[in-house]
Amino acid sequence: MLIGDVARRSGVSARMLRHYESLGLVRPMSRTEAGYRAYSGEDIRRIFHIESLRSLGLSLREAGSALDDPGFKPSELIDDLIRRTRERIAAETELLTRLRRIDAAEPTGWEDVLQVVALLQALGSESAGRRQRAALSSAEEVPVPVEALVEAVLSETDPNVAGALRWALARSGDAGLALLAEGLGSPEAEVRKRAVQSIAEIPDAAATTLLHEALTNSDVVVRRCAALTLGARGVADAIPTLIDMIVEEVNDVDAADALSGLASDPALADQIATGLIDRLARAATDPSTRRRLTEALADIPGNTTSRALADLSHDEDRAVALTATYILKLRDHAGVRPVESPYGPENG
Repeated sequence: MLIGDVARRSGVSARMLRHYESLGLVRPMSRTEAGYRAYSGEDIRRIFHIESLRSLGLSLREAGSALDDPGFKPSELIDDLIRRTRERIAAETELLTRLRRIDAAEPTGWEDVLQVVALLQALGSESAGRRQRAALSSAEEVPVPVEALVEAVLSETDPNVAGALRWALARSGDAGLALLAEGLGSPEAEVRKRAVQSIAEIPDAAATTLLHEALTNSDVVVRRCAALTLGARGVADAIPTLIDMIVEEVNDVDAADALSGLASDPALADQIATGLIDRLARAATDPSTRRRLTEALADIPGNTTSRALADLSHDEDRAVALTATYILKLRDHAGVRPVESPYGPENG
């Protein structure tokens, strides 16, 4: 069969068939009387084998080596092709992501494109200082796409860089909240922690709603961070978690401060006092927990608190009793008259 016929039937161009011959992949040994190449049935089968291997991603030389090697093992070739294909897909996916982020920045000219590319490269730098500068510069005329900021903040281990990235995200408003919400469901604890910390620094209502939902997250670190922020924002549903933090001695000072802020609302002061008193009753055998709960009552106004402190001033634990007595004196000086204890005057 002549080269033209082979080209028509195989779909391989005559030029490529000549290239095969130049590489030694297919060498038609027969010639017609006029001196033209004549391809045998075996030659044609080899052409189809080469094309099949090419369709799997092999180069022409690799295909020829595979066909000519008597010890060729298809399993090893397939494993290698799978690895190379995955690497190629990863590289193409990364490129597609970068292009989408550049498009999201809505550049108006090549200078803008180059600025975005430079910032994206800086965010992926091994230098913490360079990553931090990129985050801080994201508020300039050509901002870093929010998707890139979220990806960076969820993977950042350096606290200074992470702070700069959270600041940059907060400036972008609620644009990154959906992606940060996905971070709350990550199987990695550190990613969940970074996600809730980032949400906590976004001051709008959508972030508050997301933090409210985080109060029921299965991760206790997420719940605690959400509660501290919600307490500062006046959300009463944070109270139980804040009291738990005092009991468990985890950021207990911050939790007590958050409760104090919430207690400025008279409608919440008694609720907070009742919650603390209830935990005091359950922590009867743990003096250190009782002291922390007593200290937390210091900034909670109202008669419920005053009555509890009057009782605690006679507590069996001397440290608890002294703490309660001291708080009562401070409240008295501030014009909050304590309710007399049912135990009578203090014995000193």
